[in-house]
Amino acid sequence: MGKPGAKGIRRLINATKYSAKGFVAGWKNEEAFREEVVVAIILTPAAFFVGSTPLEILFLITMIWLLMVTEALNSAIEAAIDRIGDEWNELSGRAKDLGSLAVLFVTILNIAAWVTLFCVNCL
Repeated sequence: MGKPGAKGIRRLINATKYSAKGFVAGWKNEEAFREEVVVAIILTPAAFFVGSTPLEILFLITMIWLLMVTEALNSAIEAAIDRIGDEWNELSGRAKDLGSLAVLFVTILNIAAWVTLFCVNCL
């Protein structure tokens, strides 16, 4: 038995509204999210100058937006943990630390991708 709620186009409209609310919440409450949005706005068009093939351009843009996805998920983990309570808990701390680690990994991957393609194509 499926979950009750909207179906079809109404479900898609509702999902888009929830996503917009998520973006606003991230922008309002998460400095790292705001910084990464600015970086994405700058680097998305820069990919057309750094990448020399459509596949390289797509790869660079995908890497930037993968960072945005990871930051959004990390922020969601942090919000859910913070809702539970502000007292220290080992599992809560571990969840937040692992979310942060995921952002770090994707950041390192971005730096490696951008530096590599910049060096190969622009120098």
